[in-house]
Amino acid sequence: MQQNITWQCAHFSELSAAQLYAILRMRSEVFIVEQNCVYQDIDGADFDCMHLIGWASDQQVAAYMRIVPPGLKFAEVSLGRVITSNAARGTGIGKQLLSKGMAFIEATYPGQTVRIHAQAYLEKFYLSYGFATASDVMLEDGIAHYVMIKPSA
Repeated sequence: MQQNITWQCAHFSELSAAQLYAILRMRSEVFIVEQNCVYQDIDGADFDCMHLIGWASDQQVAAYMRIVPPGLKFAEVSLGRVITSNAARGTGIGKQLLSKGMAFIEATYPGQTVRIHAQAYLEKFYLSYGFATASDVMLEDGIAHYVMIKPSA
């Protein structure tokens, strides 16, 4: 699927209804349907977050993450709902997504520690970006996760 990706980082209030629909559709497709996980995706936090979206040329979401400000869910700034579409997996877009998200965090929250609840199978991926495993494996919505922390610079 390697195609031209247009990156957008926007506050919830800046998203159009069509963009929000595409984001929520992708989150539902992957986190609820594909992973067979029934959980409350729409948790009220989206309103106060930044949303980093990689748009494919067909205006579908190829990659997405929610950047949660410190104090909203955790003391630290956090990443959540990190996702790549099935069609985009294996193209390197996940690396682009994380790099762009971390650059945004460093510019917006300089010197801040970053927290993520990473699915266990992605532990090595996040370790390669300077995150450290900060918990034993835990079940979150029935899926194995680790709390991972990237210390402040």
